[in-house]
Order: sequence, then structure tokens, then C-alpha cells
Amino acid sequence: MPINKILVKKLTLTLLLLVIARMGIFIPIPGIDHDAFYNGVGKNALISFLNIFSGGGFSTIGIFALGIVPYINSSLIIQLLTKTIPALENLQKEEGEKGRQRINQITRYLALMWAVIQSIGICLWIKPYVFYWNINFITEVIISLSTGSMIVMWFSELITEKGIGNGASLLIFQNIISGIPQNLKNSFPINDSLLFNKFLILVPLFISMLVITILVQEGIRKINIVSARQLIKQNELDPQSYLPLKLNQGGVMPIVFASASMALPGYIKSFMPNPSIQAFIDSCINNTFIYLLLYGILIMFFSYFYSSLVLNTEDLSNNLKKMGASIPNIRPGDDTNQYLDKILKKLTFLGALFLFLVALVPSLIASITNINSFKGFGATSLLILVGVAIDTAKQIQTYIISEKYESLMK
Repeated sequence: MPINKILVKKLTLTLLLLVIARMGIFIPIPGIDHDAFYNGVGKNALISFLNIFSGGGFSTIGIFALGIVPYINSSLIIQLLTKTIPALENLQKEEGEKGRQRINQITRYLALMWAVIQSIGICLWIKPYVFYWNINFITEVIISLSTGSMIVMWFSELITEKGIGNGASLLIFQNIISGIPQNLKNSFPINDSLLFNKFLILVPLFISMLVITILVQEGIRKINIVSARQLIKQNELDPQSYLPLKLNQGGVMPIVFASASMALPGYIKSFMPNPSIQAFIDSCINNTFIYLLLYGILIMFFSYFYSSLVLNTEDLSNNLKKMGASIPNIRPGDDTNQYLDKILKKLTFLGALFLFLVALVPSLIASITNINSFKGFGATSLLILVGVAIDTAKQIQTYIISEKYESLMK
């Protein structure tokens, strides 16, 4: 089959699965007063954050309400456990493809367990909005939501394996895109006399944010490396031989974790009967300085934490040593490890600072211009959109280049 037909087939499958996943969000679970429920959760900060990943699923309670969230949670847990449990680390590094398949299977079982737990939590949460609360209703909701989550997880794996792009990322990408029209409609009413002025202000700002985000997301620090064979042949450094260290190793994950953590106090407050605890939480949430300070600290913490999970400088230095390569003027082994660790910490600090500044921009624009479009859109959404769009475009470009290469060979 020609490459172009393969690409069309992959794109068609990807789009079809994304459409089905989106439609499932709007198939409601019966027995719930959906109007009262939607009005009751409209201002919940945690639900608003979760809706970013579920495309409004937590506000509609459809059969795909959980979406890809349990699978993402289980994947993150497995990543953490892989670094702490030697058996899992051995599966990932030493067992090859068979080991990775076993880890994927463990992730799926954990996703199912997580979906059941979240379904039980949703059952308890929506109790005030249920017409007939009984064991049959609870069982139906748990089975419906858990099954829906597993179907969405299957869709994501099909897209990753047989479609274009990363399935989980594209599902989140679709859910974020689906919320933009409603956000724009609320921010730009047709009868607004300042509509044109708002567009003149927001369009350049949005383009500037987009360009800066892309540049930093794709920014790397090139560490020159040299091998003995290379020096014998050329007796000089090859500019194409380098070790790329990304400026933002953790991608969007640090800001996702930080945003989720900052949304939790408001949710916890609703379960706290003690007025003094509620007042303390309110003082922290409503105080801009304390809120931004905690937010910045969390972004910094998760950036360093996730960076340590993504890239192990000790493994990197050992691999360089095994390949007979080294960094100029740096001894192999411990010195290389310390050198890379020092550079990685500096890059992580700069990346975390960038994430914090990007997170502040929507709120600053909203406070200066009194336009809340960006504030509702959020830095997390922007970073996810940019990252997923770049990765998917690169995959499509790879297929196009392959097609041209094959035609040249013929």
C-alpha cells in the first residue's frame, strides 16, 4: 500500500475514534437531575480543572465522563513506582518489548481499579442530585463509568498503535479544543460594543504567547560529545555530535500537578465543618500573594521531581562511558554525572520559571484588560495544545518525507 494511502487510513481512523469518544460524553447516565447538577458544580474549581481533561465530562456525567483521566493517573503512578521498585525497573530496562507489554498490562489493571474508585466517588458526590438513590443505581453508575473509561483507554491505544499521534494526548487535545468556542462566546458577546477592540488586543497577545511557548517547549541545550574514533578520523569536534537536554524536561506535567494541587483546598473546604479551618483555607486562596507563592513553589517542586523521573544523569553518563564517548574536558564517570546534573538543575529552574510566568499571563491579561478569555483558557491548556500539535505534526511530516524518499528510490 502506498505511503499516502497509509497516512489517509491512519488519519481517518484517528478522527473517527476521536469523534466517537467525544459523542460518548454527551450520552447521559439516567436517574440524575442533570440541570440541577450542572448548576451546582459550575463554580467548583477542581471540577473545572478536571473538565479540561474530560471535555466537560465531569459536568455532564455521561458514560465517557471519566474519559482518559484514570489511564493518565495510572500511567503516572506506574512511572513513579518504576523508579522505586527494582522489579518494575528491571522489566522496563532489561526485559525489552516483553517487559514493556507487561508494564502496559499492569497499567491497564490499575486504570480499571482507579476508574472504579473514581466512579464510587462520583456516586457519593452526585447523591443530592439523584432521583432514586439505591444499590441498583450505584452499581449501574460504577459499571457505566468504568466501562466507558476502559473504552476510551482502548481508543487511545488504538490511535497510538494504528493512527497518528499519541492517543491519550490527542483525546485531551480534543477536549480542550471543544471548550474554546463556549469560552469565546462567553467572553465576546455579539452585542458587545467593544468587540473589535478586544480582538485587536487579544489576537497579538495570543500569538505572542503561542510563539514563546513553542520556542521554549522546543528549546534545548546542546552538550558536545566526542568519541575516540571521531578524534582519530577528524581530530576535531563534530558539531552534529551532541547530547540534547530540553529546557523543559517535564513538559506540561509540572503545571498540571501544581494546578491540581491548588484546586484541592477549595474542594477540601466543602467537607470541613470547622469554621476556623474554612477561614484559614479562604485566607490562603483569596490572598493573591500567598496563592501565587504557593503556586510558584509547587511548579518548581514538580518540575525538579518530574525532571528526575524523565532523565537520570547517572544512567546517561554510564551509557556515554559504554559507548566510548565523553564530554570534552570532563572525565567519564562521576565527573560527567555531576556536570550533567548541574546543567540539568539550571535548565529545570529556567523551565519552571517559564511555566510559572506562562501560568500568570492569562490572569495578568484578565486584570489589565478586563477580558477573561485567557483566564478561562489557562496556561495548562495552552501548553498541552502546543505540545500535542508539535508532536502530531512531526509524525505526519515523517510519513510525508518517507513517501518522497520512496518515490526517489523508485
